[in-house]
Amino acid sequence: QVQLVESGGDLVRPGGSLRLSCNSSGSRFSLYRMGWYRQAPGKQRELVARITSDGSTYYTDSVKGRFTISRDNAKNTMYLQMNNLKAEDTAVYYCKADGVVGGTFQNYWGQGTQVTVSS
Repeated sequence: QVQLVESGGDLVRPGGSLRLSCNSSGSRFSLYRMGWYRQAPGKQRELVARITSDGSTYYTDSVKGRFTISRDNAKNTMYLQMNNLKAEDTAVYYCKADGVVGGTFQNYWGQGTQVTVSS
């Protein structure tokens, strides 16, 4: 069983920056594909960025050039550096771990952290 705990959400002004962290329990963190998702009020949860076990990254178009996803396998932690934040980035941000580990597909979510961008 993997537990994911997000942190770093806050209230920030437009144009500001935040760094989200997602810490994972367990010893197989490096084997999982990790992702950041977000859900704004009244909207579906959407993929923001993803990083594979070998470090390949993906970003949704709306955050390209502003957000950077990274991972530190030694610390069992994934990060999302968010710069030039906009009001439309306001959402609950969730981290997710998935992948075939130990022969079975596994899928875990964190509890979420609130990011609010407002003046």
